[in-house]
Amino acid sequence: MSLNDTPSANRVHIAFFGRRNAGKSSVVNAVTGQALAIVSDVKGTTTDPVQKAMELLPLGPVVIIDTPGIDDEGALGRQRVARTIQVLNKTDIAVLVVDAAIGMTGPEEELVRLFQARALPYIIAYNKTDLTPDAALPDNAMAVSALTGAGIHELKERLAHIAASDKPERRLIGDLLQAGDAVVLVVPIDTAAPKGRLILPQQQVIRDCLEAGAMPMVCRESELEAALKRLAAPPRMVVTDSQVFEAVSAIVPEEIPLTSFSILMARYKGNLHTAVSGAAALAGLRDGDRVLISEGCTHHRQCDDIGTVKLPRWIRAYAHAEPEFSWTSGTEFPQDLSQYRMVIHCGGCMLNDREMQYRFRHAAEENVPITNYGTAIACMTGILRRSLALFPDAAALLD
Repeated sequence: MSLNDTPSANRVHIAFFGRRNAGKSSVVNAVTGQALAIVSDVKGTTTDPVQKAMELLPLGPVVIIDTPGIDDEGALGRQRVARTIQVLNKTDIAVLVVDAAIGMTGPEEELVRLFQARALPYIIAYNKTDLTPDAALPDNAMAVSALTGAGIHELKERLAHIAASDKPERRLIGDLLQAGDAVVLVVPIDTAAPKGRLILPQQQVIRDCLEAGAMPMVCRESELEAALKRLAAPPRMVVTDSQVFEAVSAIVPEEIPLTSFSILMARYKGNLHTAVSGAAALAGLRDGDRVLISEGCTHHRQCDDIGTVKLPRWIRAYAHAEPEFSWTSGTEFPQDLSQYRMVIHCGGCMLNDREMQYRFRHAAEENVPITNYGTAIACMTGILRRSLALFPDAAALLD
């Protein structure tokens, strides 16, 4: 996979913050070497977060985000500030751009408090130092000039250093495998499947199997039994799409470990334990309880869409109740979750770790149980314990 093929969710998200006219957009353009953001002397030129996936040496694949000024005013200004704060939820590294002629004041100090409250790595970049060469800088700040390029290389080097130290090595499935292991991946092809391609978690699991030296065999659930018979020895494990969990479980012998792409993704994102605990709320749903079903991507919904059709149908049958369902997608996620009895989230393959961890943490802070599609489906089909056998610490939560 080349850098250009790296999914946005796996890229380092670098966001630039600051007051209006501090030169955020100019610094963004200087760092990227592109006219990524519109630059103007008019305050408030950036009215919405601007985001672009790209390669940035020496960092590699990144997502660069330019944000509206934190000091914006008026009714529209407050909405822009709210969107700026929302960007923090998916930011891996923050760059606070300060006008060197003004220095750190209330808006900048509030941003630093927000960074620190989220344990978010950040850099303070004093811009326009070509105009104010004698400006006093705090010990933790660096001098840059978007106009002359001074300090821009050093800023990129510091970003690369933080990115390298802030991203521990994690695997989707490779750490569970040894070279030569056979892995059967069950991928249903139905009306809701994207034409001509596999969904992202499936692609990523195949890639991680290959990097581990394992041998993935991909089939539909209708060919699974034949695929298992063709293998000279039992596979190391079977990984299935959650939608056919029950049918696959009936085919795969108990001695062969079975899990799902969604459960692997939850472990990868660091939310598996919370998802397992949250699934218990499904049994307690009652008539009229509000359930939020949230997806991290936006897509054309098919007639038997999992989020809007299948999950509600399965939940009604499992809970013997008629909950009320609400849906969000993409970057939408409610600030106020108190109206919901529980949240069921997709695997989050299109959201980076910070964003997924924020959503799960936010639900926990409001005492709203949250789980994901695969964990919920495994729970409702009675095979959650089996699907967690590979992860004993998560399985122990069911005792």
